[in-house]
Amino acid sequence: MVSLLKEENIAVGGVSLDNHLILAAGVLGTTGASLKRMLSLGAGGVVTKSIGPYPKGGHKGPCVQVYDGAVMNAMGLPNPSEDFKVELSGLEGRPVIVSIFGGDPDEFSKVASWFSGMASVRGFELNVSCPHAEGYGAQIGSNPELVQECTEAVVKTGIPVWVKLTPNVTDITESGLAAEEGGASAVVAVNTVRAMRISTAMRRPVLGNGSGGLSGPAIFPVAVKCVYDLYEACRIPVVGCGGISDADNVIEMIMAGASAVEIGSGVLDNVGIFSEICGDLYSEEGENIEDLRGCAHA
Repeated sequence: MVSLLKEENIAVGGVSLDNHLILAAGVLGTTGASLKRMLSLGAGGVVTKSIGPYPKGGHKGPCVQVYDGAVMNAMGLPNPSEDFKVELSGLEGRPVIVSIFGGDPDEFSKVASWFSGMASVRGFELNVSCPHAEGYGAQIGSNPELVQECTEAVVKTGIPVWVKLTPNVTDITESGLAAEEGGASAVVAVNTVRAMRISTAMRRPVLGNGSGGLSGPAIFPVAVKCVYDLYEACRIPVVGCGGISDADNVIEMIMAGASAVEIGSGVLDNVGIFSEICGDLYSEEGENIEDLRGCAHA
């Protein structure tokens, strides 16, 4: 298998990382303790749960269904809003990225202002891609003009801004270019794919919200294609996300054009996934990431 040469100083989109593997938003990023735990277990950086302008309780259950090779969820962006700041104490100097959401540029700016002065925050990730939160997420991300405006609003903090994009659009590069035009330091591809399952026994959707977002290995090919297209269209780094479960998946993402990757659903079955992948990914005989990134492009 192809391997990577471990770098002394890894920086992606203005954010310094311990390695190329990052905990994705919404998975074990709900408390300061869980963020610290994932860093101690080998994550090269962590993204918090998405924080919005007002406290939200989320959708009614069931909120998560696990299938063979896939996870479907409709959490509804539950979060404590500004009170989440207390969870970041004790994480100063660590590679922590705060995921934020809002319904318009002013709300994004408001949420960013709460965290912009904290020593524990190295970057923001704009959630303009959640497919199951009315008025937020993908409703913003499917409009390139709004993506640019929301990005511009948060860039004013002076902190690196990553924009997490939705695959549920005709052309993801339009949103990626809008984020780049707005001053984003990187784009993340992708959030979950819109999905639904119906219980034939109960004759109703299996999720309380009806529909939700699909993640896990089932969407890996979708994520690879999105990374590939964004690498060709954008000048800023692309962070791959979606169904990554082993070191070879990471290499594939890098060959498609990714500068780093985020792992979410893979943590559900194995909290040690970061250290395990790192053990397979890096070697003294490994190749420089600069030589591998985007090599699949003609």
